[in-house]
Amino acid sequence: QVQLQESGPGLVNASQTLSLTCTVSGGSITAGYYYWSWIRQPPGKGLEWMGAIGYSGRTYYRDTLRSRISISRDTSKNQFTLQLRSVTPEDTAVYFCGGAKSVRPQKNEYDYRGPGTQITVSS
Repeated sequence: QVQLQESGPGLVNASQTLSLTCTVSGGSITAGYYYWSWIRQPPGKGLEWMGAIGYSGRTYYRDTLRSRISISRDTSKNQFTLQLRSVTPEDTAVYFCGGAKSVRPQKNEYDYRGPGTQITVSS
């Protein structure tokens, strides 16, 4: 059974870079034509797809975040990582990682999703 687990700092200061890691167990991130996404949910708002890295290593980003976001992977650890630069309090959200067979899934189309981690950006 594939399981995902996010890990990150919890609290980040404004203007700094947020780094989050998703560790995948029970399956390889290079197999099965899967796309591995980062999603977030700000307080009182819906889920927002941020970007993804595909089974081939190709990356895809939300247009509004493109200047600040990077997604990479470490296949030896079966992990993929989010970096979000120049964060502001508006980046405060619960951050999730997920896996699906499409680049930008609807919220009910994820085959796998982590429990989420709260990230707060302090000003």
